[in-house]
Order: sequence, then C-alpha cells, then structure tokens
Amino acid sequence: MNILRNIFAILIGLVIAGLVITFGVRINTEWITYERFSPFQNWGKFLKSVQNDEGFFLYLLFLSGLSTTLGGVATAILVKYAKVAYAILIGFVMLFIAMLDIIIFPYHPTFYKICVFLTFFPFSWMGGKITEIIYKRRNKRREKLLKIKKLRE
Repeated sequence: MNILRNIFAILIGLVIAGLVITFGVRINTEWITYERFSPFQNWGKFLKSVQNDEGFFLYLLFLSGLSTTLGGVATAILVKYAKVAYAILIGFVMLFIAMLDIIIFPYHPTFYKICVFLTFFPFSWMGGKITEIIYKRRNKRREKLLKIKKLRE
C-alpha cells in the first residue's frame, strides 16, 4: 500500500509543478501565442515564438525552481518516509523532462541550458526540507502538549 501512496505522491508533485509552470507562463499576455490553456501542447512553436526573449527564459528558470519546490513540498507531505528523498526525485524527473526539452527543441539560450542543471535539485531539496522542518516542529509541539497534559493529571 505504501508504494501506491508514494507513486500517487510523485504524480501529484509533478502535476503541481506542471500547473505552476502553466499558470506562470500565462501571466504575461505577450507570451500567450497558443490557443489552448496549456503551452505544452504546442511547446515547439511556443519556444520558437519566444526564442529571442531572454527575459522569458530567466522567468522560466524562476518558475522551474518555484514549481519544483512546491511539487517537492506536496510530495513530501504525502509520502510517509524519506520525505526529502522523494522531493529530490521530483527534481530529478523535472530535470529529465527539461533535458528532453533542450535536446528536442533547439530554441533555448546557452545560459538556460547551463542554469537548468543548477535549478532543479537545490529547489526540490529545499521543498523536502521545508516539509521536514514543519513536521519536526509539529511533533515537538505535540510532545510539549502531552507533557503538559500528563503534568496536569
């Protein structure tokens, strides 16, 4: 049963990461060169239309970090054990998708190709650590409340 929970958590983390990137790209109306909701259906044409806009690729790096962090947090919340490891797995899968994107579509600037390696793992690790810290604080509070409750009895 744990394996199904972990697979579900990974899928939820990836969906959240994809949604963050989709909504983030839709913020700037100049970048909306596609008819459907998501830019991923015509990603090649979309990248060709923003090929010379370095600001877009900087923003895409920011979105990649944010989406990986949020996807890592969601995954870490849903898994039972090894929260940071599963959050980092989200970063690995997102990096793999980004590498496929760079290989298939030649429209990325060089700084993006380099910086994409430096983006996914640190931000996914940070998402897992955020969740771990929250859980540790929550457990400390529970322990304090139990001690206080035992002292009153």
